[in-house]
Amino acid sequence: MRRLNVELADRGYEILIGCDLINRPELITAELPTPRVALVTNATVAPLYGDAMQSGLQASGVGVTTIVLPDGEAYKTWESLNLIFDALLAARCDRTTTIIALGGGVVGDLAGFAAATYQRGIPFIQIPTTLLSQVDSSVGGKTGINHPRGKNMVGAFWQPRLVLADIGTLQTLPARELSAGMAEVIKYGLIRDLPFLEWLEANMEGLMARDGELLALAVERSCANKAAVVAADEYETAKEGGRALLNLGHTFGHAIETGMGYGEWLHGEAVAAGMVMAAELSRRLGWIAQADVERITSLLRRANLPVSGAPLGPARYLELMSHDKKVVGGRLRLVLLKRLGEAVTYAESPAEEIAAAIEACCLA
Repeated sequence: MRRLNVELADRGYEILIGCDLINRPELITAELPTPRVALVTNATVAPLYGDAMQSGLQASGVGVTTIVLPDGEAYKTWESLNLIFDALLAARCDRTTTIIALGGGVVGDLAGFAAATYQRGIPFIQIPTTLLSQVDSSVGGKTGINHPRGKNMVGAFWQPRLVLADIGTLQTLPARELSAGMAEVIKYGLIRDLPFLEWLEANMEGLMARDGELLALAVERSCANKAAVVAADEYETAKEGGRALLNLGHTFGHAIETGMGYGEWLHGEAVAAGMVMAAELSRRLGWIAQADVERITSLLRRANLPVSGAPLGPARYLELMSHDKKVVGGRLRLVLLKRLGEAVTYAESPAEEIAAAIEACCLA
């Protein structure tokens, strides 16, 4: 089992990475203030891992209230959040009850937002079961729901007490979901870790074949990168760079997800296309070469990810992007590449250049 620490100003927490961790309830009970949990999962994950986790916790003397949500990005809504609140209230859960999120990014975001707001905040543990949630959404404390006008526009920062990344769950992951998660893995190499990018280029086929040791290494390196960024800028308040750099491709990608309807594109698929747009804009600004753009698209293709955007048209993209959380004072800050392995936030991109980059990538 691999251990990483997320060091924050007031406290830290561990990320545990390994196989069969879901069947080790002692890892969870060590973090509980009282032996009472609300296990939030979804209709897909519950039959695979929910019953076993509930049984293991109950055998360890923990009272468990299980809450099963519908599966999919389309359900990351107020309605699903209220399903959690209704169940917590019906079970008379108090401030010492710990919410455990068992599932992918949608479950983690919903359960985390519920934990941040139920009785003004209760303990929270993340048990991510997808590659994307293991390397990204479970780490760092961002929680929330979608709004029809923008993705993740309503939420809160609420750090977990523990992240338990069981690599074994990736063996049951649909191939499309594995690819979607790989987009976030590739992102870390692009924004701050060129040696990791080179390692991914050398090992992509093994990763896509679900080699357990390679996946564990990829998750560990990705989480280490994210933990370092989050520790330096927990609430994304840095004026330049900081935690915002984790959003390479996300502003373009969120426009795709919102414009096409939540769930039509997986988050990682939209981010992959968005990273190509960001790379193309970086090239147009004279920061990276065409060969760098081709290197990025080649790696994304090897991970079975889209490298062309949705056909929304540049005007619609720009309209949707204007609602992005990184808009400050009416100016859109984009995460772009100064070079492979080094990202920057930049608010001076001419609108016509952004539109041209979008158009080029949607026609590719």
